[in-house]
Parts: sequence; C-alpha cells; structure tokens
Amino acid sequence: MRISDNQNYETVRNNVFRSKERMDNLQNEQATMKKLNTPSDDPVGAAKVLEVRTEKVNNEQYMTNAKMAESFLTNTEQAMTELTDIINRAKEIALSQSSGASSNAESRLGVAEEISSLYNQAVAAGNRRIGDRYIFGGYKTQRPPVDPDGKYHGDEGQMMIEIAKDVFLSMNVTGADAFNSHPRTSTDGQGAFGANPGYGPTTAGRNPASNGLEKGPEGKDVPTPENVNVFDELQNLRISLLTGDIGATRDTLDRFDQIHAKIVATRSKIGSRLQGLQSTSQSIERHNLTNSQLTSQIEDADVAQVVSDLAKEEQVFKSSLASSQKLIQPTLLDFLR
Repeated sequence: MRISDNQNYETVRNNVFRSKERMDNLQNEQATMKKLNTPSDDPVGAAKVLEVRTEKVNNEQYMTNAKMAESFLTNTEQAMTELTDIINRAKEIALSQSSGASSNAESRLGVAEEISSLYNQAVAAGNRRIGDRYIFGGYKTQRPPVDPDGKYHGDEGQMMIEIAKDVFLSMNVTGADAFNSHPRTSTDGQGAFGANPGYGPTTAGRNPASNGLEKGPEGKDVPTPENVNVFDELQNLRISLLTGDIGATRDTLDRFDQIHAKIVATRSKIGSRLQGLQSTSQSIERHNLTNSQLTSQIEDADVAQVVSDLAKEEQVFKSSLASSQKLIQPTLLDFLR
C-alpha cells in the first residue's frame, strides 16, 4: 500500500495533538487537584457528585432546623425548671402554714407577699420568648400568652419542624399543656384554660361544660380528672393565706403535687425531644462525612499519580517529535543544500 506524504503529515500531527491534549488534561488535574473538572470527564461520576452536593445542602438546612428546635426546647426546659422551683417553694410555704401552731396573722401576711412574687415569676416564665417569639403561645407567638391575671391567650398549635428527610419534630410545648395538670381541649380557640369563665382561682380549673364526666375506653361516662392550673393555684394559696383559711391552705398541697408531677412529665418529654435532636444531628454529620469521602473518591486527583503521568507524557511527546523526523521524508531544499 502506498503511503503519501500527506498521510505522513496527518499521522504526525494527530499524534502530536493527542499527546498535547493528554498533557493539557494532566496539567489541569495538577492545577485543580481534581480529576473531574467537567461533566464530560466522567458523566456518571458527575451525576453522583451533583446528587451528593444537593443532599449536603438539604442536610445543612436540616441542621439549621435542628438548632432552632434545640434553642426552643432548651429555653422551654429552663422555663419549666423555674416553674418547678416556684412550685417547690409554694409547697414549702403551704406546708409550713398549714398548721395553726406554726403560723400567725403576721407570718401569713409575709408569706402571702412571697406568693405574689412567685406568681409574678411564674407569669414571667410563661411569657418566656426567643427574640420576638413567645415559646408557650402555640402558633400565636407574637404576643404574650399569659396575661397578668394568669389567663392563657395562646392556642394548642404544635410547631412541627423537619430535622431530617421526612422526620418531623414538635419544637414547642403549649402553655395549655405546660401549666395544667389535665388540660382540656378548647372549643373557642383561646387555649385550654384561661378563656373559659369557669376557670379561675375559685374553681381550680374545672370546666363546667363537661358536667364532671367524660367518655371512658368503652364509651361509658367516667369522672373527669380535676384540672389544676399553676397560676390559679398560686392565687388560691395567696387568698387562703390572707384569709387565714388553714384548711384551704392544706388542700393546696395535693394540687401542687399534681402540678409538680405534670411539670416533671413535661420536662421528660422535652428531654426526649432534645435527645432525638442530638441523635438525628449526629446521624446527619456521619452521613455528611460518608458523602464527603465518596465525593473525594470520585473527583479528587491522586497527586503522585498525576505527576508521574505528566512526566511520562512529556517523554512520550518528545519521543513523538523525534520519531516524526524519521517518518517525514526530506524536502527538495534538503537536497539543494
């Protein structure tokens, strides 16, 4: 088969161009430390890297959500701790003043003032907020949920937040659930206590509309558990101290025990949610680490291998230039010299 000079020139040019192209790619890998610089380098790997990066962005948002929920729950737990201390102190006062031998008019007047201070502290704890959002108001986070009279003006909304893919967690505890021993579902949209005219210091949170009965497991009417409200009970204790009603003062002890038990249960619920947040956040961090390792395997270049390949390609390029001199025949000018 006859080989023309043009074919020789074309062969030499193609070999040189391919060698220079490989050297250019290796130089780009060395400069960027990436072997995947364009989707055409590895279409399958590029698609996987894009998927991992999208997942990373989503995980960052989940982590932000988790931090917000943790802030809400931590502040809620602190407020509930304050309420626990207030209830414990109120119990101590009620216990010390429940005997006529250990109390007199002057001592009762003094501790009644302390109960007023505890009541104000309880209202302040009920109106705890983060920034401009009140944490116990349910969905109504823009105004104080508890007024100076101890009435609740929030709702029973649970603010659900996504902390992982398709994993939602309630980041708030409503005041209806936090300040009552047996909260009732409200029908007027004003929360589970405070808006009903039958709720107050003299009725200890009973709902007259229920007639003292509720449906049991088999549909039978059973006695409705008495609801005790922390603000009402503090006022009841204060009134009994001012009036010298030792029997009423003694009666508050059992109701304070009910409130204390409910607060402990609520704090346990908050602790479980915080534990769930921490576990989910740790799982996301481990998943991000795994994704980072996978991304590195796909797109990061092996520096030692790139340097070795580049040196090898330089020798190939020089050899290609040297061999091309033998392949291309001398021109007429070479014979005329």
